Amino acid sequence: MPTFAKTVIVLNLIKIGMAFALASMIVGLGIVAGLFWHFSHGLPDHKQLADYQPATVSRLYASDGRLLAEYAKEKRVFVPVAAMPKRVLQAFVAAEDQRFFTHPGIDFIGLGRAVIANLANPGKRPEGASGITQQVAKNFLLNNQATLARKIREAILAFRIEETYSKERILELYLNEIYLGSGNYGVATAALNYFDASLGQLTLSEIAYLAGLPKAPNRYNIVRNEKEAYARRDYVLGRMRDDGYISAEEEKAARAEKLTVRKRSATEVVQADFFAEEVRRNLLAAYGEKGLYESGLTVMTTLDPAIQGIADQALREGLIAYDRRHGWRGPYAKIADVKEGSGWEDEFARLVQRRPLFGLPTWQLAVVTKVEAQSATIAGLPPSPDGGGTEGTIPFAEMRWARPTLPDQRVGGSPGRPANVVSVGDVVVVENVEKPTTGPLGTAYRPDAKPYPPKSYALRQIPNVNGGVVVMDPQTGRVLAMSGGWSYGMSQFNRAVQANRQPGSSFKPFVYLAAMDAGFTPSTIVEDAPFEYAPGYGQPVWRPSNYGGGFLGPLTVRNGLEKSRNLMTVRMAAQMGMKRVVQVAKEFGIMDNMGAYLPMALGAGDTTLLRMTMGHAMLANGAREITPSLVDRVQDRNGKTIYRHEPRECIGCGEASAGGRPPPPQIVDRRQPFHDPASVYQVVNMMLGVTTRGTAGQLAVLGRPIAGKTGTTNDSRDNWFIGSTPDYTIGIYVGFDEPRTLGDQETGGGTSAPVYERIARVIFKDKPPVPFRIPPGLRIVKVNHDSGLPAYPGDPNAIDEAFKPGTEPNEYGAQGPNTAGAASGDSADSMGAGGIRRSTLSGTGETY
Repeated sequence: MPTFAKTVIVLNLIKIGMAFALASMIVGLGIVAGLFWHFSHGLPDHKQLADYQPATVSRLYASDGRLLAEYAKEKRVFVPVAAMPKRVLQAFVAAEDQRFFTHPGIDFIGLGRAVIANLANPGKRPEGASGITQQVAKNFLLNNQATLARKIREAILAFRIEETYSKERILELYLNEIYLGSGNYGVATAALNYFDASLGQLTLSEIAYLAGLPKAPNRYNIVRNEKEAYARRDYVLGRMRDDGYISAEEEKAARAEKLTVRKRSATEVVQADFFAEEVRRNLLAAYGEKGLYESGLTVMTTLDPAIQGIADQALREGLIAYDRRHGWRGPYAKIADVKEGSGWEDEFARLVQRRPLFGLPTWQLAVVTKVEAQSATIAGLPPSPDGGGTEGTIPFAEMRWARPTLPDQRVGGSPGRPANVVSVGDVVVVENVEKPTTGPLGTAYRPDAKPYPPKSYALRQIPNVNGGVVVMDPQTGRVLAMSGGWSYGMSQFNRAVQANRQPGSSFKPFVYLAAMDAGFTPSTIVEDAPFEYAPGYGQPVWRPSNYGGGFLGPLTVRNGLEKSRNLMTVRMAAQMGMKRVVQVAKEFGIMDNMGAYLPMALGAGDTTLLRMTMGHAMLANGAREITPSLVDRVQDRNGKTIYRHEPRECIGCGEASAGGRPPPPQIVDRRQPFHDPASVYQVVNMMLGVTTRGTAGQLAVLGRPIAGKTGTTNDSRDNWFIGSTPDYTIGIYVGFDEPRTLGDQETGGGTSAPVYERIARVIFKDKPPVPFRIPPGLRIVKVNHDSGLPAYPGDPNAIDEAFKPGTEPNEYGAQGPNTAGAASGDSADSMGAGGIRRSTLSGTGETY
């Protein structure tokens, strides 16, 4: 065949081949376009990634910066890409997607290489070619199904993501979401849990190791597969060198470094379960479940850990002291047979697991195995460090307090021998003691007593009474501490905020405040005498009485408050009208819908310890409005403050002067009193007498001005004490969760005030007393405490009393409403010397 003919044939074949190739390409492109068109329908909206923020941990911190609690669905630490070290970004790009910064979403070179490798090795596991953008599409918008349809949808989304977002945003999403094994989501969390380091503290070797994990986190785990883990790390280092991110010298040094997995350092956590739970409830109400558990909030709380620890301890000691006064309720549990070989040890172990002991840290459970004349033998104790056995002894002296409990919190006679208290098989609560103990808690050692033998124990009992404590800054409303009961593990019911109880006499200061507004003065005479009120409509006549009964006759208003005389309080409320009292209670936040009924003047309405503490705090600060707050500041995941509690203005805070030292910042309080400061101070000044001469007079030993008030409700069901200084307002409540009598002799002064004293002795130690600020316009006059009349020179009973101008007492008698002293038919002038009728009757003055 001629050469020309051959050339023509070849050219024709080439044309045919080119036409076929062109047709195939057109068909292929059509198929690809058709597939893209088909699979592009119903895809997730990739634009949602613009607002996507991975679920991160919300953390609560105490005021000293220590961690209080964490809340999260996935424990992830979100780090903006701008805050990540550049080398971390380079390592992951080198390991996962070499051409990430140049490709449009899919690395076609890498994809082609993977296709060829898979065709050449049909029996091996297929190689993947998903770049970082494709992994973002899969992790955020698709699922993990290994199907062709998913890969096509992934590719389409990758193109769209690249068109919409910057490479930095894509990397930020990837590095905060990726799973890196052992429960670690995100590179920051992995750095902490693998190497106990932040991203900025990682070495090059550690960075390369983390960057190698996404391909197969379990396979490259350094603990389980050390050889493969090092090989993968070295591969990443080689890729970083080849891509120009590190030098050969840096690679060599990193290869030589031994990887050491370091257990994450234990975080110092503050224990304040009731407080933290109340913060959680408030945050949940403010930001919702998603906001709390996924938004990565940083919450700075008002908690003072030192004061919280003091409050917890004081409340527990107060509850123990009350409980011991009311006797022994019997063993914690009972084991029927404790003979040797009966297997009682297994039964005891199951009991301990089933009913854990929520006592003090030094308390433990034990089983009585023998009862003798002067002691009881117990077993089931943990072995002592010196190798001692699991048995111990309870001397009879350490169970003498255990008188039997009788109905209505009465007690029987003292036990005469151990058998009157315990028997074999009793499971009891015990505490190791070294010497005989004394005191109401049974925990103070007698200094002159001979030591007990080793492994001696005292009998203990978990109180069945409960209570709460709130410590508040009266100037700001910041709650510095909150104890909601004996143990959060035993009961999550928070008696400080969830228990609605009658405040009893602790409400009286607000009645007296209404009286000061109505024209009464601290020296006004009011009759402490029988009082009757007929409500009508077929209701019985109401005849209130004083605690302990009896009447003291005419007394000054000050004496009425100090001695907490019910009849004087009701008589004043009746004279000025209950509407005044209701208004004051509402202004101070005690009760929102208080009825205008006379019994309410004696604290018959329900409220909470937190609200009562807030009300007393506003008395202490001169009637400046506060809102109780457990949170100082809330920041979002980006550090932006979204809530701040501080009501005052700080001038100069955070400012630096142009030269030299900046001036000290100034706290400016622009709040104006919402109630007459003069009336408020008059009540506060009278309340100082409650803690020196009145129903909480035992607090005088603290040697500082404390404006306090006790409270005991009907049948002694609830005991209160709330005391204020200019720096702290502390409220204490004690009572049963199902209200019943605390006992005939139990009062706020005897049960709750001692808890205040325990707290005050610690927090006021080495601090000078701070007086309450006297508002302008008041006149301070020396008067006789009993009569309220001007004191004569050298009068040993003289006190400083506060009067509004024109209401000061004169030589003839105390000023005030003309009918105040004549409520029982007697005038102030007819009371004899000093304007006071002396009485032989007495009473402690607590509210009935």
